Amino acid sequence: MKKTLQLRSYFLMTLLALFTFVSCDKEDDEQSNGDQETQSNIVETAQNTDALSSLVAALLKADENDGTDLVGTLSGDGPFTVFAPTNDAFTALLGSLDGFDSLEDFDTPEERDLLATILKYHVVAGAAVASSELSDDQVITTFQGEDLIVDLDDGVFIEDATDDDAEVIIPDVNASNGIVHVIDKVLLPQEVLDALSDDDELGTLVDLVVDTEALSLLEAAVIKADLVDTLNGDGPFTVFAPTDDAFVALLDILGDDYSSLDDFDTTEEIDLLRNILLYHVLAAQVLEADLAAGEVPTAFEGNSIAVIEKDETFVIGDASDVDANITGTDFLASNGVAHTIDKVLLPQAALDFVASLQLKNIVEIAIETDDLSLLVDALQAANAGLVETLSGDGPFTVFAPTNDAFIELLDILGDDYTSLADFDTQEELDLLVDILTYHVVPNVAALADDLSNGQQLPTVFGDNLKINKKDGNVHVIDATDDNASVDIPDVVASNGVVHVIDKVLLPQVALDFVASLQLKTIVEIAIETDDLSLLVEALQTANAGLVETLSGDGPFTVFAPTNEAFEELLDILGDDFHSLSDFDTQAERDILVKVLTYHVVVGTAAFKDDLSNGQQIETFQGENVGINIKNGSVRIEDATDDKAKVVLPDVEASNGVVHVIDKVLLPQEVLDILFPPTPNIVELAQSVDDLSLLVDALIQADAGLVEVLSGDGPFTVFAPTNKAFADLLYALGSNFNSLADFDTPAEKELLAKVLTYHVVAGEALASGDLKDHQRLHTVQGEDVIIRLNHGVFVRDKTHVDAEVTGADNVASNGIVHIIDKVLLPQEVIDALH
Repeated sequence: MKKTLQLRSYFLMTLLALFTFVSCDKEDDEQSNGDQETQSNIVETAQNTDALSSLVAALLKADENDGTDLVGTLSGDGPFTVFAPTNDAFTALLGSLDGFDSLEDFDTPEERDLLATILKYHVVAGAAVASSELSDDQVITTFQGEDLIVDLDDGVFIEDATDDDAEVIIPDVNASNGIVHVIDKVLLPQEVLDALSDDDELGTLVDLVVDTEALSLLEAAVIKADLVDTLNGDGPFTVFAPTDDAFVALLDILGDDYSSLDDFDTTEEIDLLRNILLYHVLAAQVLEADLAAGEVPTAFEGNSIAVIEKDETFVIGDASDVDANITGTDFLASNGVAHTIDKVLLPQAALDFVASLQLKNIVEIAIETDDLSLLVDALQAANAGLVETLSGDGPFTVFAPTNDAFIELLDILGDDYTSLADFDTQEELDLLVDILTYHVVPNVAALADDLSNGQQLPTVFGDNLKINKKDGNVHVIDATDDNASVDIPDVVASNGVVHVIDKVLLPQVALDFVASLQLKTIVEIAIETDDLSLLVEALQTANAGLVETLSGDGPFTVFAPTNEAFEELLDILGDDFHSLSDFDTQAERDILVKVLTYHVVVGTAAFKDDLSNGQQIETFQGENVGINIKNGSVRIEDATDDKAKVVLPDVEASNGVVHVIDKVLLPQEVLDILFPPTPNIVELAQSVDDLSLLVDALIQADAGLVEVLSGDGPFTVFAPTNKAFADLLYALGSNFNSLADFDTPAEKELLAKVLTYHVVAGEALASGDLKDHQRLHTVQGEDVIIRLNHGVFVRDKTHVDAEVTGADNVASNGIVHIIDKVLLPQEVIDALH
């Protein structure tokens, strides 16, 4: 044959557009089924169907051979059952065959015989089997002679000799001489697969690599490592073949000394390359279908790779932390199979080699690490020979704070310390030296595994650090209450090891220095704290002398809400309060004063440890706040149901203490002013723009419904939106352009029946109270049915359920669920028809 037929695995094509067999109505179907003389036979049915044009072309092409008459056979009496592949299915088949762009390329008698074999495999002679007559695991013998198997798992699927099943996408297309089931894949018998396989002349794995453009660097590596003869051997082998991009990535990892494979030029490096390549070879043929999770020994003796299940496929794990993705499978060779991967697999020997490349000293590592630039600045600013010391022989263990850790320290020290350059007196420089040497453990390079829980480490400064290990995480305890976490352990240097931490470690001398800084008043602390700017603004807006009071002697305990807490309060208060400046009347400022003084306790500076669970503390406003302590977390209880959390306790001031909280506390006196009684159902509907037509309907019905739904209740009301009423009016036709067209007594009565069908009397049912298939008896007299299916739906007497689009709108006399459709009872449907 002049073309090579090579079957590649292909995925099922999604049919974007097919054909539709249209039945106008049930009576037409019955008439058509009863009149067999008017039906087309199977071939005519295919000819009349655009999406089966490739099948027709295939039949005609196969019939070009002498002695083949598939068109005549399938036009005969039958009966036949035909599984008919779509045009897209034939396109997918052609795409999987080398040298076949269209059916016209089946241009030799041998190729047409192969095509005829494929087509016969889609025909079952002697029976017209409907889809309902098929059973799971049923074996069907085809006209070609081989069997098909039925799979009824989540649809109707037909299993052929390949690994990919065909799905029946249009079943039961009746013809005069049988039945057609349209499928989304061309079925292939084993006879065809064997013919395709026999036609291939496979080279060795080396030939396969040489012939594959994307594996040119693997080819060069195999040659350099002298493995050509090995991979040309009998095998069988499985090779996980890294692409060129994977080799480029490896060279990048190895650094500037390895710009190409030519740089593997020493005996040690070539041996390493050989071992890396052998690490990609298995001494057996393992196809994609044979892959299973587990450890697999490689040709690199004593080293295994891991086959790992991930996202319904497999990845390959090596000695590193990064797995390789399988990008192509089942590239067959005469002595095995290759699967392409997107990463060079690295055995432990390769990782050790990378680690053996020239190491930097501790200072060089810090200089080359962007996130340690402030540590380098600190070493230089201290000007005490620390750079030279940490560039020396060592060994040292250094706990290296990140830039964020230094920035956090500067924030703690206050406005006088905006950068490390502000350590400019001898006293401050001495303090900086003490802090830095407190991070250095001399005479040992202690890796994370060398550290133990509770271990004491003597520092160059003199005071000890303590190690805390829990669940594999390492923390370093200094003189403060906050441990430092080791974010990046075991950065090995030529003169020791660096552990990157998220906090600057502080010895007691540093804490004493911080404490010696002049304390601010409560107001000064608030002014200097960005996240308390709205609290300061509130104190000023209230204009009641509170700024002066909280700048006085005290002592005071102040629970200080954050900016976000004030913004949340403004959101709760509604559109009239966009900012604190909207408290612009005397009455509103009086409310603000009551709120602010409710955050102040006079006469004591109560630190966190002074507070106890269940404690009631009288505030400057007059009402009490409650203390709730659980698992060390402090919350403040006000007159609402939501507690405030103390997010930053014990901010010491010269005249007391501040506890930063995440909520504005509200006393009952203010709640009573801000939140008047809840509206009834009618008032609620009147307040919602999208329920204006519901309100109009209640009025238009003129049946006392406004008064009823303003009464005691309780009621559950399903409230249609304006669009829902507009849809109803459109459905009713040109006689009902608006609700005002319900203007006769009979029409108003009909409207009242519709409206009362939306009302359940005697209970206020929240969405959480509703159950699937629950029947609710309405005031109209008929039931609605609740359906819970990815949402809440209400079923009336039509075929379309209403969806609850806005649930649980609470009124004083019940609850309202907004729905997207007007519900219709049978009584109204009968009247309308």
